[in-house]
Amino acid sequence: MEHRTTYSATNESALQTNKVLRNTYSLLAMTLMFSAVTAFFSTQLNLGMIGYFGFLIAGFISLFIVHKKADTAQGLMWTFIFTGCMGMALGPILNRYLAMSNGGELIMQALGGTALIFFGLSAYALSTKKDFSFMGGFLSVGILVVIVAAIANIFFAIPAVSLALSAAIVMIMSGFILYDTSRIVHGGETNYIRATVSLYLNIYNLFINLLALLGFAGDD
Repeated sequence: MEHRTTYSATNESALQTNKVLRNTYSLLAMTLMFSAVTAFFSTQLNLGMIGYFGFLIAGFISLFIVHKKADTAQGLMWTFIFTGCMGMALGPILNRYLAMSNGGELIMQALGGTALIFFGLSAYALSTKKDFSFMGGFLSVGILVVIVAAIANIFFAIPAVSLALSAAIVMIMSGFILYDTSRIVHGGETNYIRATVSLYLNIYNLFINLLALLGFAGDD
């Protein structure tokens, strides 16, 4: 009887995990497409850096609301508001690269690299039984160090430091993809809205910093 109860609980846990994974990846796909649409409109509007900071601030505010509303019906609406704002903020960045002779090629390479890294690491996290939750503290410290270094580099504006920071963020975001996916698989995250937002931010930052690295390498 005890064995049957244990099996039933394990089976129920696996079903719950599969449901969270399915909902997370479905919502992630929709939010990424929505962001792509809003980013396209943003490039056409040519918002400039004022628009970038405006939508970035709006994105952070809506992100806070997403986490507050994640367990309610309003969570989905705020998720799309958040990802829409982040897509609009992406427009001015893309316009900077589109102004370069090979800008379109760089953007496509960054998209391809982001997709390759995300799908590769996600597949590994889903297929292996390893729990990557141990990486949480290390990744959080890494983000803190990068933020401090980025603030300091605002005053010094050293290109080599900017390049190193972009490379570090690519590595950290790759680690977060493993970490966040592992948390879903092992039951550490059971809310698919929060899981979606976490993976979305990993992909968003990964793309921007891959683009920065490619832009630096392709800068004539």
